[in-house]
Amino acid sequence: MPSVEILSRIQFAFTIAFHYIYPPLSIGLGLCLVIMEGLYLKTGDILYKEITKFWIKIFALIFGIGVATGIVMEFEFGTNWATYSHYVGDIFGSALAAEGIFAFGMESAFLGVLLFGWDRVNKGVHYFSTIMVALGSMFSALWIVIANSWQQTPAGYRIEGHDLGARAVVTDFWAMVFNPSSMDRYAHVIIGAFLAGAFLVMSVGAWYIIKNRVVRHAQAMFKVGLSVAVVAALLQLFTGHRSAHYVSKYQPAKLAAMEGHYDSLAVADMYIIGWVDNKLQKTSGIKIPGGLSFLTHGDFNAPVEGLRATPEKDRPRAVNFVFQTYHIMISIGVTLIGLTLLAVFLLWRRKLFNQRWLMIIFAWAVLLPQIANQVGWYAAEVGRQPWVVYKLLRTSDALSKKVTADQVMFSLVLFTFVYVVLFALFLYLLNRKIQHGPDVKDDDDAYYKNNLADLPA
Repeated sequence: MPSVEILSRIQFAFTIAFHYIYPPLSIGLGLCLVIMEGLYLKTGDILYKEITKFWIKIFALIFGIGVATGIVMEFEFGTNWATYSHYVGDIFGSALAAEGIFAFGMESAFLGVLLFGWDRVNKGVHYFSTIMVALGSMFSALWIVIANSWQQTPAGYRIEGHDLGARAVVTDFWAMVFNPSSMDRYAHVIIGAFLAGAFLVMSVGAWYIIKNRVVRHAQAMFKVGLSVAVVAALLQLFTGHRSAHYVSKYQPAKLAAMEGHYDSLAVADMYIIGWVDNKLQKTSGIKIPGGLSFLTHGDFNAPVEGLRATPEKDRPRAVNFVFQTYHIMISIGVTLIGLTLLAVFLLWRRKLFNQRWLMIIFAWAVLLPQIANQVGWYAAEVGRQPWVVYKLLRTSDALSKKVTADQVMFSLVLFTFVYVVLFALFLYLLNRKIQHGPDVKDDDDAYYKNNLADLPA
């Protein structure tokens, strides 16, 4: 049986990866809701009210499943990672408290008005609630990213105690909040969330267009999603570069793993696609000579620190995994830019919604931001190993001392079963809501109204 460390890492990776399906969707969808309802208030067109009410129902479903799947991780901090919890409790606890008070509380409070306030409060109050729910989801992500970023680039702390009894204590709250990587990483994460939500909206809109249902509504929601997606896709180039810059400065071994760069200090190539043999310490593939040197220092001939500059015990072991996940994220990011720019061009030419093949691509493209968000986190977290708090606490030392491998395996199997059931329930309910579609009153959607009786309840 695998060790307690491996099983605990697998369990936490599984639970957080599953949970991370939902927050990006709710963050991105929240922004789209603000735009949709804003268009309704500006134009008075009932169409925008109908698509807003439709997407609020889906938002509520995503929010509920996200909350349910996130609770488990908080217990895992105590059951599997007690030493870690003791070590970072002052840091992580303050960030989680701020997230609960200033973000989740606000989001939950206004969610009730968002869901049930139609025709019970005036339009301005309801729109304010929509904005606050969207902001609450963004603030929630902010504090989680701050806590995680502190693990990558610790700041504003001192260490009290010794050995396994040591703990990090906040000495400067704002230095902890604005640690060297937090804002760059937050920007990168939040843009990825905007893409996830926007592509969900476009996917459903494209599916309705393919099926020739609620076409005016589908085109309207697609345009809203596209307006968010094209801006977010282009901004992700900037935020990605900024994030890579902080990695090169504060975690050079992680950057070296991302590009399979082994030489201690040498010109570094940037790979388009490749494979890393960690035993031979060799990377092969299609590359841009000196590309990483240029992106890091603005000079194709500038030396970049490689993996051999870091002692073997202090650098990532799964180098090829970090390399592949990082490059999958980059490839998807470029693909999303291409898709959104093509859609904007065809929309400008008034040919977008006549391209059935492109609508089919967009219907399936909802998977791409989700994959990119997942593999981006894999690259960031596995690339930080063997440290759970960079250069301060090793992952192997952060485990609970009383937990056995059998206990972790049992809970892993149980969580897997529960999460699979939750995911199946989510897909079932999401499919029912999409199949039902918006409740429309526009005669231009006669096709939808005539076939409403044939759809699942």
